[in-house]
Amino acid sequence: MSDPHHTTDHDAHAAPSASGLKKIATILVLLGLPVLVVGSLVGYYKAQTGGQMASDMSEHAVAMRIQKVGRFQLGAASREPKTGEEVFKAQCTTCHTAGLVGAPKFSDAAAWAPRIATGYEALLNSALKGKGNMAAQGGGAFADFEVGRGVVYMANAAGAKFEEPKAPESAEAAAPGAAASEAK
Repeated sequence: MSDPHHTTDHDAHAAPSASGLKKIATILVLLGLPVLVVGSLVGYYKAQTGGQMASDMSEHAVAMRIQKVGRFQLGAASREPKTGEEVFKAQCTTCHTAGLVGAPKFSDAAAWAPRIATGYEALLNSALKGKGNMAAQGGGAFADFEVGRGVVYMANAAGAKFEEPKAPESAEAAAPGAAASEAK
């Protein structure tokens, strides 16, 4: 009874094959490559910063790193007050020119007559607070007296005789003060 199994065949199976060496090399490359990349990046960063890492925790340095990038401001801080026609063209014309969603058409005396009969204050109140399908201020961002100017402009075009509201004292006082300082 001889053993057909030779020892040389057995040793050939015990040694790593060529495909096994490829697997080991692949694993070493996949583990070593990230380490090399990170090490290179750290070395590059140190060279660019003169060897000093970002460890400046002073109040000024922190404030500079977290400062706001931009600023958003609604409306102009100081602008000329809009006339009634300007307010109408900017905000009211969309609905009141075409008579959309029940809005009385611009200069339609028959549609405006019952509204004009309620008086300027009632019209202004409706414009400022909204009425029916109209949002407050018609969805605009105007000062109350500018909305009042728009109301007067539309009502007067339909036959009313309302007087246009004047700008508040604070806005009028700023203009003469600016003119006085320019005169000096």
